Amino acid sequence: MNPWLLLIAAVILEVIGTTALKLSEGFTRLWPSLTVVAGYLLAFIALGLVLKRMEVSVAYAVWAGLGTALVALVGVFFFGEAMTWVKAASLLLIVTGLIGLNLASGG
Repeated sequence: MNPWLLLIAAVILEVIGTTALKLSEGFTRLWPSLTVVAGYLLAFIALGLVLKRMEVSVAYAVWAGLGTALVALVGVFFFGEAMTWVKAASLLLIVTGLIGLNLASGG
């Protein structure tokens, strides 16, 4: 399987796990709590498989950075968090950094 597709799947699973963490209300709700565990477990398995074929600097940066950016957008669109110019600029910097790392690695 293409490592980039697997990395995107790992990011999506991590975002699902993090969103479920918010919905679990401190692990007091069963289904969101189980979703947290499953999401993170599958995300780490996928990331581990990605690291067999991709540089750790790029893979982890994309996984963490893109996951952080997407979770921030989930917060804005699904949980009513504010989107300020500082938050928007910071998200843009994350994406810019990910592009730079990818270019630096020859990707």
